[in-house]
Amino acid sequence: MPVEIAIIGRPNVGKSTLFNRLTGRRAALVDATPGLTRDRREGDAEIGRHAVRLIDTAGLEEAEAGSLSARMREQSEAAIAHADAVLFVMDARAGLTPVDERFAAPIRKSGKPVILVANKCEGRASDAGFYDAYALGLGEPVAISAEHGEGIGDLIAAIEAVCDQVAGEGELAPPGTDAASRPLRLAIVGRPNAGKSTLVNALLGEDRMITGPEAGITRDTIAVPLKWNEQDILLHDTAGLRRKSRIHERAEKLSASDAINAIRFAEVVVVLIDAEIPFEKQDLQIADLVVSEGRGLVIAVNKWDLVEEKQSRLAELRREVERLLPQVKGVPLVPVSASRGGGLDKLMQAVFGIYAMWNRRLPTAALNRWLEEALERHTPPAVTGKRIKLRYMTQPNARPPTFVVFCSRPEKLPEAYRRYLINGIRDSFDLPGVPLRLNLRKGKNPYADKEG
Repeated sequence: MPVEIAIIGRPNVGKSTLFNRLTGRRAALVDATPGLTRDRREGDAEIGRHAVRLIDTAGLEEAEAGSLSARMREQSEAAIAHADAVLFVMDARAGLTPVDERFAAPIRKSGKPVILVANKCEGRASDAGFYDAYALGLGEPVAISAEHGEGIGDLIAAIEAVCDQVAGEGELAPPGTDAASRPLRLAIVGRPNAGKSTLVNALLGEDRMITGPEAGITRDTIAVPLKWNEQDILLHDTAGLRRKSRIHERAEKLSASDAINAIRFAEVVVVLIDAEIPFEKQDLQIADLVVSEGRGLVIAVNKWDLVEEKQSRLAELRREVERLLPQVKGVPLVPVSASRGGGLDKLMQAVFGIYAMWNRRLPTAALNRWLEEALERHTPPAVTGKRIKLRYMTQPNARPPTFVVFCSRPEKLPEAYRRYLINGIRDSFDLPGVPLRLNLRKGKNPYADKEG
């Protein structure tokens, strides 16, 4: 039997868009008009190794007894009662509302597993609403943009954990934590003919993917299971990504879209580049996409068996990657030979290392000690004669490590000082090569009144 999950929330928070995203088809009508969904709509999806039935519902809102809105709410409440678990969706841009709080209370009391989804998180305007979502008491929110596909990989991991709990295969893991029963989702991406399918075959130890000298053989994103040193992995081979201006055929457009979705659903992404023509513009754009999606990044340099003076060439490439990708300083760069099976152990060591750092959580006390030292070394600049005060720091999320600094005037803090803080966190806490996110929020230390 599939695990039934009801998608619940106020009108127009993006429930139907999320339903379409997770089921992989446009089954539900989507529009800016609130209240478009009235009846329950069901759709099936395969999430990890679980069959899931998703239930799209009408928006929850206060209404007079007997009215259409009240009957729609009753349908939504019936979906909650019947479901095994609940996705509670709130609009991070609009922030927390009394209606969110009103309907979160019975969901908390239901005892059903709940995943709190903060939708519309594609920009800084959503930061305040995302952190306010903690007040609902439904656990840590999962930040996504259902419309743009951002954060869906983290949501999939949270849904898998809920399905494990419903199936009696484990305890509910909070969003962003690793569950031993779940495979690591690893995507291999790169330009056409970089050797992605050959690398996948080498890792699998069999000719699972069609390979050849022709560019563009792989069309679909293919997911295959792999076990490496007792770690389960779901390995995604993807189509080659070219510049948009060079993509004309519909099939290639669909393949490129599939590859980009694989990046969004992955936890670690290996960007495969050609040792003979490394760091082309498209290589850098692909790596930048991986970083902007917040995925763990490893760069593999293929066809290393053809390189002469390997040590000097490797040192040169590492200098290049530091210069070209400063936003992920220290990203692993591993030479491999996919055709000969060379460098695979080092590649997978780098993948596991990045995955561990991508999941890391730092103690709040250590972060604030570090912040005090960072402020002593380099105080924030004064703007219009007033000093910007940085009061407190915490890490609300991993996957990737995400930090929040509470300060007096966040909108005035220069970008250069943000980079100073990010680089300081990376160096002091040994987080090389992982995308780090730093959000600024106006306010005092939220725990100041609790101290002592």
